[in-house]
Amino acid sequence: MAETGKEWTEEIRIAGNRVVDRIKELIREGNVRKIVVRKGDGSVLKEFTLTQGMAVGGLLAFLAPGLAALGALVTFATDIRIQIVRIGEPPSETPATEQETE
Repeated sequence: MAETGKEWTEEIRIAGNRVVDRIKELIREGNVRKIVVRKGDGSVLKEFTLTQGMAVGGLLAFLAPGLAALGALVTFATDIRIQIVRIGEPPSETPATEQETE
C-alpha cells in the first residue's frame, strides 16, 4: 500500500489517569503512525509504532497488554506528554503543542 501525504508531529500534555483512553482514541483515528509516551522530564515510558493496514479492533487487542502496563505506570503521574506522529497534511489552525485539561 502506497503512503500518501506527509508525516507531521504534535504533542499533548495529559494527566496520567487519561493516558490509556486518549491512546485508544488516537488509534481509532486511523492517521496515526507512531505514539510516544513520555514523562514530564522527557524520558520515554512507552513507544507504539502503528501500521497503516492493521484493523483498529485487531490493533487494540494486540496492544492491550502494553496499554494495561502503561496505565499502571502512569495512573498517578501528573505530567505526561504524548507525542503523536500522523500521516497527511497538518491542519493549519492546530498548534504544534496542545494542553489537555482534567
